[in-house]
Amino acid sequence: MLKAASWKSKPRAAPSGRSRVLDYLGELWQEKRWILFKPQYTLPVAACLWVAEICVNLWVIRRVPYTEIDWRAYMDEVEGVINGTYDYTQLKGDTGPLVYPAGFVYIFMVLYYITDHGVNIHLGQYMFAIFYLITLLLVFRIYNHTKKVPPFVFFFMCCASYRIHSIFILRLFNDSIAMMILYMAVNLFLNNRWSLGCCFFSLAVSVKMNVLLFAPGLLFLLVSEFGLVRTIPKLGICAALQVVLGLPFLMVNPVGYLGRAFDLGRQFLFKWTVNWRFLPEEVFLNRYFHLALLVAHLTILILFALYRWNKSEEGIFSLLKNPEERKTQHQSVTADQIVFVLFTSNFIGISFSRSLHYQFYVWYFHTLPYLLWSTRVKKLAHLLKVLILGLIELSWNTYPSTVYSSISLHVCHMIILLSLWYGHTEPEKSASTDDPDVLKKRK
Repeated sequence: MLKAASWKSKPRAAPSGRSRVLDYLGELWQEKRWILFKPQYTLPVAACLWVAEICVNLWVIRRVPYTEIDWRAYMDEVEGVINGTYDYTQLKGDTGPLVYPAGFVYIFMVLYYITDHGVNIHLGQYMFAIFYLITLLLVFRIYNHTKKVPPFVFFFMCCASYRIHSIFILRLFNDSIAMMILYMAVNLFLNNRWSLGCCFFSLAVSVKMNVLLFAPGLLFLLVSEFGLVRTIPKLGICAALQVVLGLPFLMVNPVGYLGRAFDLGRQFLFKWTVNWRFLPEEVFLNRYFHLALLVAHLTILILFALYRWNKSEEGIFSLLKNPEERKTQHQSVTADQIVFVLFTSNFIGISFSRSLHYQFYVWYFHTLPYLLWSTRVKKLAHLLKVLILGLIELSWNTYPSTVYSSISLHVCHMIILLSLWYGHTEPEKSASTDDPDVLKKRK
């Protein structure tokens, strides 16, 4: 009896790693009908799609002709630096002067040497295919954190997008590298690695300035998490990295570097616009029109910061205090808050952009599923959300853009913006597969 009692009192051994895997696979088999519809099954669906994307990228590189647009210009600009020119006003390529910050120069300098001075374009395509696959991994990890998007949507985000594959592996645009680094920063924020995340965020800005559209959201998150005083060192990291990267050019011609690399007033050509084709060209080029868009952009950002981003019971100015000095108990920002604030900040900027060119699609393409499925607006059912994704894809694939494609794009943007304003909701707490109560219910 003593032996029996002793045997019964022994603690139950924790399930081994192999056992947990088998349990998870068994659960997948039991719920196979729902794998494509339940966000908690993001990982297995994402893994299958990622493997499929390897095949898709290889097929595209081998079968679809490469089109030269900016690669040769990138290589000419980098070659100027390699030859000893550090005055930004003297650096140019086939398509015009160098207008990207210093991080772009260093990254494409590496690609310059890897691709035999830019001549081996085929190898360059394989490099960008790797960038594409890394980007997908980072994006899938973000979606796995938020658990809001049903996995079937990832089919539209992956294999169905011609334009995104083109931007990465047929055009080799620097926009794709900037966004890859940006998604790395978002992943670090989700891991509570804010300082390192700020470093990667600044690195992404140094590749292309469009990443600054995420900056208002990031500033709000930093202040919410740390208060104003403790946010300053994080902003210092961002600024210091820009100075370090740009130092060789700042020492030669600081005004020329800042004016070229961070030119916020650069004029865009009407013939390339995707979003304002329905306007007369004189309106498109009018500075008052640009000012109106800027005012609208800032107004919507402020409204979202006041009424949608701020989840505390106190006013927004209370966020300037250190967390321990606030009246209500501080709670760290959740994964959903981080992604919602950053993605909406960027989306608002894109919605009121002075012009969108075809390669700019990658600026927000991978965020669209989250933006659409993060809302609880019942009228936006799955079918309608997929339709919106399809219309946006069609608008970006219409070349040259037309009055109707531009209007369609704006209508879709407006629907998303309104749904984000009226319908954003916190993620439902999906039960863990290891939760014994859940397993008991399912059994």
